[in-house]
Amino acid sequence: MAKYLLLKHYRGAPAPANDVPMDRWTPQEISAHVQYMHDFAARLERTGEFVDGQALAPEGTWVRYDGEGRPPVTDGPFAETKDLIAGWMVIDVDSHERAVELAGELSAAPGAGGEPIHEWLELRPLLAAPPTITD
Repeated sequence: MAKYLLLKHYRGAPAPANDVPMDRWTPQEISAHVQYMHDFAARLERTGEFVDGQALAPEGTWVRYDGEGRPPVTDGPFAETKDLIAGWMVIDVDSHERAVELAGELSAAPGAGGEPIHEWLELRPLLAAPPTITD
């Protein structure tokens, strides 16, 4: 089994077919979208392919270590991931092909008008072990 991250973006990816921002959806459209995501995760839980998934809140802070005895530094000149990343799901599947198949299904979550979004999802394998260092 191999684990993959399915990363949902607010922007930064190619535009989806149903390119209406969620803040312009009706409450019913949002509910249908959330229900689709819940049902998708529940189905993968039954097959043993679901690891975890979360929607992300829009708030966030960049933090980094700033040296001994100094408080951490927050924020900076970085891309705001809170504007880019909407949420994620980790799956554990038998093959890359299965990961692609599931990402395609997740991409079809309904959006405005109840029509599938056909959003682009970033599919990334998780490292099974730390990379080896060669001299």
